[in-house]
Amino acid sequence: MNQQIDQKGLDNPDPTKSKNGSHKLSNKVNDFAIRFATVNGTGSASANNLLLKAIFRMGVPVSGKNLFPSNIQGLPTWYEIRVNGSGFTSRATAFDLVVAMNTQTYETDIASVRPGGYLIYDSSWFIPTKLLRDDINFLGIPFSTLFAEEFSESRERILMRNIGYAGAVAAAIALDTNVLAELLDETYSSNERLRNSNHRALQLGYNYAMENFSCPLPIRLEHIDANKDKILIDGNTATALGCIYAGATVAAWYPITPATSVAENFTKLCSRYRRETITLEDGTTEVRNNYIVLQAEDELAALGMVVGASWAGARAFTSTSGPGISLMNEILGLAYYTEIPAVIIDVQRTGPSTGMPTRVQQADIMECAYASHGDTKHILLFPADPEECFRFTAKAFDLAEHFQTPVIVLSDLDIGMNDWVASKFDWDDNYNWDRGRVLSAEDLEAIPKFYRYSDEDADFVTPRTLPGISTKGAYFNRGSGHDRFGGYTESSDSYIQVVDRLVKKHQASAKYIPKPIVETRPGARFGVITLGSCEMAVKEAIYNLDQDGLPLDYMRVCGFPFPDEVKNFIDSHEMTVVVEQNRDAQLRSLLILETGSSPDQLRSVLSYGGFPISADLVVDGLLNQLKD
Repeated sequence: MNQQIDQKGLDNPDPTKSKNGSHKLSNKVNDFAIRFATVNGTGSASANNLLLKAIFRMGVPVSGKNLFPSNIQGLPTWYEIRVNGSGFTSRATAFDLVVAMNTQTYETDIASVRPGGYLIYDSSWFIPTKLLRDDINFLGIPFSTLFAEEFSESRERILMRNIGYAGAVAAAIALDTNVLAELLDETYSSNERLRNSNHRALQLGYNYAMENFSCPLPIRLEHIDANKDKILIDGNTATALGCIYAGATVAAWYPITPATSVAENFTKLCSRYRRETITLEDGTTEVRNNYIVLQAEDELAALGMVVGASWAGARAFTSTSGPGISLMNEILGLAYYTEIPAVIIDVQRTGPSTGMPTRVQQADIMECAYASHGDTKHILLFPADPEECFRFTAKAFDLAEHFQTPVIVLSDLDIGMNDWVASKFDWDDNYNWDRGRVLSAEDLEAIPKFYRYSDEDADFVTPRTLPGISTKGAYFNRGSGHDRFGGYTESSDSYIQVVDRLVKKHQASAKYIPKPIVETRPGARFGVITLGSCEMAVKEAIYNLDQDGLPLDYMRVCGFPFPDEVKNFIDSHEMTVVVEQNRDAQLRSLLILETGSSPDQLRSVLSYGGFPISADLVVDGLLNQLKD
């Protein structure tokens, strides 16, 4: 064997023992975590995704978290896979197996291995003696040397070395090689040379591990059927699908991490499903696009285009992140006050300012709830996974048109850019969109006179018209002070009458947004409230505490304004802990402001370092808040 650890060397062929034999992991079937440490821009994503998809196809619940820098290449990047047969796949905090392919991060990577765990590393390079640990197992594979001999081109060697470590991991954890081969054949079906190179690289890593280590390791996979009726998908793709099924035909956007792929995926889907063949007068046919996607000069212009398209009757949206919401505030206020539908997808990232563009937070809650100057309140939806991204996004268009107002869907980077195991999407082909109170030419003929902001219904919504339908439905659309007839005013009474109806309309929307998800346990005195991508970690934490004799009730809010169930949940518990991913406890603040709950009733567990929240952090936080 050629395992080099510093100049002294260390031979450790038995993967059940650390170098002094004092630690080893017990058998862990379908319950472990792996971390891959690489360099950004080296093509490691292909290898990591290959492993994730293969585990999924073996029927085992799995998650993948891509922790990447915001530069193009050269900086450290990590990819974390958690496998759990019971479905608890929130982010792990310690790893059973770490694949260390970046010498810059050896110290961090070695420290992240749990006692008794394993480190696969490129033994073509030395590990400094000071980084050695007696309680983990070092498994050296000379990837650089092996792949220099096997592949002639430098770029190909780098790419194939990643596939090589995927092969070694497959041997270590008993990943079905037939599944891996099938995935490679599917991925490179149109490129025989690449397909053959990938198969060769995978086999090279697999064979070395099988020949030099006792594979599989105590951490290993077995086929189960837990992913029946499940798919593997990221939230941004699911969001784009939701826009398609909602009937959106206009998108205006400005590129921004981590929301760019929403518009990109929408464009790809439209090119496939939003085209129609037209027969011309001369009998020939022509394929025409039944959609428009516009890249604006900035986020403010993008939302302006969306509002204009929505005013004209199209279903339109924009996708952005926190900095974009900041720029959109002025037009958000315009759409709110003039009562024009608009859908905004906010894939949240770390702020303030530029912040950390490739890290996750839930720090746009307060900004979105009250976006724009003056008294404004917006409808918010909080999806927790890609399936809800699909469903809530489609729902957002109905809400926007029913209530004639902006609706903001708050996803986040973890949901948006990582692959999740999600339930297959369900859609009723007989579903009718809610286009709201839009008057036709016939409707207008049946009334004496049309006033844009009069004749509110039970939800305090007034009828609107679309341009070009009838001159009788024409009106001046103004963002300045206007009365219930649509006329300009600076009268206090007339202004108050309009804005009071707007807040009543917002309150009325509470019964239309998705209901909170509630789970109760016998004997629970305390409650936990959370939102969005915190769900997996919070539910796992509550399960673990329940096993230890501390039952807690659970609620996940799915939208704002809050329905009565939220206030009732808070009032029915001695104390409720709010778990969220921001520094300033924004969800807790919104709950206090909007439900009238006492600050003493609500405490916080906060995670805002930019990485997806873990169950361990939630357990520690809950115990700390409940210790009294």
